[in-house]
Amino acid sequence: MEETWRAVDVYFEEKLATTDETMEHILKKNEEAEMPSIEVSRAHGKMLHLMAKMAKATTILEIGTHGGFSTVWLARALPEEGRMATLEVNPEHAEMARENIESAGISAEVEVIEGEALSTLPSILEKGYPRFDFIFIDADKENNSEYLDWALKLSKKGATIIVDNVVRRGKIIEDTDEKAVPQIRDMFDQLSKDDRIETTAIQTVGQKGYDGFLMGVVK
Repeated sequence: MEETWRAVDVYFEEKLATTDETMEHILKKNEEAEMPSIEVSRAHGKMLHLMAKMAKATTILEIGTHGGFSTVWLARALPEEGRMATLEVNPEHAEMARENIESAGISAEVEVIEGEALSTLPSILEKGYPRFDFIFIDADKENNSEYLDWALKLSKKGATIIVDNVVRRGKIIEDTDEKAVPQIRDMFDQLSKDDRIETTAIQTVGQKGYDGFLMGVVK
């Protein structure tokens, strides 16, 4: 079945322009640098781009940059004068992301902020950013609840918030010793009682296996 999932993703790439030379260059550079292959898939990168466009995002926040693959997809959705901040704890990953962002020609729009996100988020508005209207969370899963709370504090009314990797191959509802699962469940418990945001979650399959994402709109 997983072979079919991968084959369908390849079909989408061929038919729907879910990649291009710039994005393939980024993936190749990340692979050559022996970075873990944990970025979103090509199809999901394009999906994020379209979601940011549909939201008419002018300010984007990404928590978890990795090598900048999803960063570039999101930044391409910005209009002129749009701004994006992306947070990355690993200095080597942050430097690779900067190189990839520069090669994509969007350095003027995107700032890579190094450091632990829970340390940099409290002061991000002091850097001159307005409240954000699109936020993508794809960092360490253990802190998802805290990241989501900060996303809600830093977002505009009507903002879109996306949290990646919330299904974990179905382990979200299973007895498991996977480290991140209890914290992801805590996030869902938090959301079930939080009236600041309207949410749903979608299961996904493809080149990255079986997982899913949460999406919400800030009230």
